[in-house]
Amino acid sequence: MALIAIFILRKRNSDSGDRQSSNQNPQGLFSILNLEGKLVYDEIVRATNDFDAENCIGNGGHGSVYRAELPSGEVVAVKKFHSPLSCDQIADQKEFLTEVKALTETRHRNIVKFYGFCSHARHSFLVYEFLERGSLAAILSSDAAAQELDWSQRMNAIKGVADALSYLHHDCFPPIVHRDISSKNLLLDLEYEAHVADFGIAKFLMPDSSNWTEFAGTYGYVAPELAYTMKITEKCDVYSFGVLVLEVIKGKHPRDFLSSISSSSLNTDIELDEMLDPRLPAPSRSVQEKLISIMEVAFSCLNKSPESRPTMKIVSQQLRT
Repeated sequence: MALIAIFILRKRNSDSGDRQSSNQNPQGLFSILNLEGKLVYDEIVRATNDFDAENCIGNGGHGSVYRAELPSGEVVAVKKFHSPLSCDQIADQKEFLTEVKALTETRHRNIVKFYGFCSHARHSFLVYEFLERGSLAAILSSDAAAQELDWSQRMNAIKGVADALSYLHHDCFPPIVHRDISSKNLLLDLEYEAHVADFGIAKFLMPDSSNWTEFAGTYGYVAPELAYTMKITEKCDVYSFGVLVLEVIKGKHPRDFLSSISSSSLNTDIELDEMLDPRLPAPSRSVQEKLISIMEVAFSCLNKSPESRPTMKIVSQQLRT
């Protein structure tokens, strides 16, 4: 594997005048490059058949994700950026470094495991654990797959995402705001355990910074206050989580419900039957009560006022009761 010496030197030079950016220490990045000799550049290229479309399992704005089975038999997911990280690819450079920094500093069962990265003259990519069920968005878009995701598994997935966001917001320093919580960035393993992925536009909330930034995120999940302010807070993720919860329960994005919400208050006077995915059998009385409780938490996350939304720590605790 190429050890991206030129890339690191370039990054060091570009950060020399920026004290905040200097926190992205190249030495910290170097510590995971060799991957203990288990993963090498040539193996990744061969395992993906030189990143052939047949091995592609997903596409994004900055890169595509491939399934790679290594000679050891281990299967990994490889996010290959659309172009090598040259000086003129500033957006890709930023996403690459942000994702590396975020994932090397986090350890949580509901956050995708990060194995390493490589920047090469020909290919630049990140290596993750491979999660067999794929994205929640793909599952919900398939009637057969959605029917396999029962009410218990859906509630467990919701709790897993809440725990991951509580960890990012309250147990990391500086706190990390994901900024793109959506069904396409939620991956499920064989046991339907949820894992938050894609930290390319994550934001580290520095205590000595205003934390203003450009607009980013997935349409339909972005907090409404970002339409008139570019200040990022943890409450942006809280709103996105509320949308995701309703999507998990409904089996599709709740855009019609969100558009009906009054600008002054949230109307929670809605029948449970109207919110349930019709592809699943009707839940038992005890499950109905749990779903109603979960929906009430989701409604509180969708409050128009960021200050009135609960923190993810409170949300996580409420979902565990």
